[in-house]
Amino acid sequence: MDKDNSGFSIAEVKALLPHRYPFLLVDRVTELEPGKYIKGYKNVTVNEPFFQGHFPEEPIMPGVLMLESMAQLGILFAKKTAPEELAGKLLVFAGMDGVRFRRAVVPGDRLEMELHLVKKKRIVWKMAAAARVDGELAVEATLMAAVQG
Repeated sequence: MDKDNSGFSIAEVKALLPHRYPFLLVDRVTELEPGKYIKGYKNVTVNEPFFQGHFPEEPIMPGVLMLESMAQLGILFAKKTAPEELAGKLLVFAGMDGVRFRRAVVPGDRLEMELHLVKKKRIVWKMAAAARVDGELAVEATLMAAVQG
């Protein structure tokens, strides 16, 4: 499969994901090699709705939302890797292993994410995921997604 260094914009992200504001957590895909890996990012801004209640005096992006951002990027990867197989199907978060949070993510950060396919077996996709801010590891995990329906 061909490597696509151009990535794609929020318009294509929205065309492939069912998520919408305030739960759409991928702003852009920067690089994709179907069947191998994907890279993208989420700009973390001070006006994110979760900052109103998640330590408003010292806002920190919730870890679960960092994982959700990476999971959404994984869905984009799967849909670009197997478009015919996944057409009209919903991919859902099925599990996570080895989650480690390494640094806080705060307003003004760009959460740069990268996922690599570990394996695909029937309806389950397993991906190694990591997210960095300014090159520093923020979170890492192995994520699983499964086809629903």
